[in-house]
Amino acid sequence: MSPCESDARMSIPALQAQDWPAIEQSLYTDGNALLPALLTAAQCEELAAMYEQDQHFRTRVVMARHGFGLGEYKYFAYPLPNILAQLREALYSRLAPVANHWNRLMGVDVRYPETLPAFLDRCHAAGQIRPTPLILKYGEGDYNCLHQDLYGDHVFALQVAILLDRPGIDFTGGEFVMTQSSTSERRVDVVPLRQGDGVAFTVNQRPVQGRRTTRRVAMRHGVSQVRSGHRYTVGLIFHDAR
Repeated sequence: MSPCESDARMSIPALQAQDWPAIEQSLYTDGNALLPALLTAAQCEELAAMYEQDQHFRTRVVMARHGFGLGEYKYFAYPLPNILAQLREALYSRLAPVANHWNRLMGVDVRYPETLPAFLDRCHAAGQIRPTPLILKYGEGDYNCLHQDLYGDHVFALQVAILLDRPGIDFTGGEFVMTQSSTSERRVDVVPLRQGDGVAFTVNQRPVQGRRTTRRVAMRHGVSQVRSGHRYTVGLIFHDAR
């Protein structure tokens, strides 16, 4: 049995060990939050090794062909690897209350179901049937332009990225970067990650309380240029694509 299969149940204790009040506060304050040690080193290595096994994926995208940056990524096919399927479902349940509160603050009528299967039913009924979890592969000189992962009318407000390699050992550079902009503020954040760490972050917009009203702040994310080595990342997007 592979590490990804044998350790799959560890995903729930890993989530239970997180400081969720601090994570929620960081999401409200910064639009992103660190999720330490979501995956073990063995799980990270096995997931990265899957990248060369095409049977796990539905498509490959070369970033330069689309103006997305340099590097490439592959979208998983269903069924997802067990550890990612469990993490995706458990993380959604933790993040859905935050996403619903954000929508209330921003005056958005959309409310998300409590469970991921119920939300995916909504996506699939609207024709968004293609799975969106992916692995991104970067080599020396590669980077990912600032962007948003929207994919259709039904968009969950948050997503998670998990670093599979060791910064300073397997690669240098390649920092996870977020920007946010409104009429009154422009800001850039760099989120330091270690192997197995995740970052939860805003997909599109988040609420920011102003002096009198709550305003919407647009968020984008990307990866700075990898200076040396290789960098693999898992992306867990909760809405499926058309």
